[in-house]
Amino acid sequence: MSERHAGCSCGALCISARGEPLRISMCHCLACQRRTGSVFAAQARFPRDQVHIDGDAREYRRVADSGNTLCFRFCPTCGVAVYYTIDDAPDLIAIPLGAFADPQFPAPRVSIYESRRHAWVGAPPDVERHD
Repeated sequence: MSERHAGCSCGALCISARGEPLRISMCHCLACQRRTGSVFAAQARFPRDQVHIDGDAREYRRVADSGNTLCFRFCPTCGVAVYYTIDDAPDLIAIPLGAFADPQFPAPRVSIYESRRHAWVGAPPDVERHD
């Protein structure tokens, strides 16, 4: 079984995930744009029992456009968000793709909030699209 490693910039908050992600997606909602400082967010969801977290994290909670409550965990030293959970899906942990720092990580298969996507941002041609 494969194992992937993710972490913050300073290395104080690390995460390892065994196996393949259940879902790899990109989100174009305005809240994700603000949260990441980029024009979209990309993340992979793993079963909680296949994830190991090492280090202290601080939390930031917000209600998503979907109505779900999200809890973002970030490093208290460098501020990088390393993972988050969704209250309606307690058995999953989402990890931002950038935290893996792996250019070979598989591409997103789902793109959400497409109506808020910047016109110049592309997505894989076979991605499943949702508004």
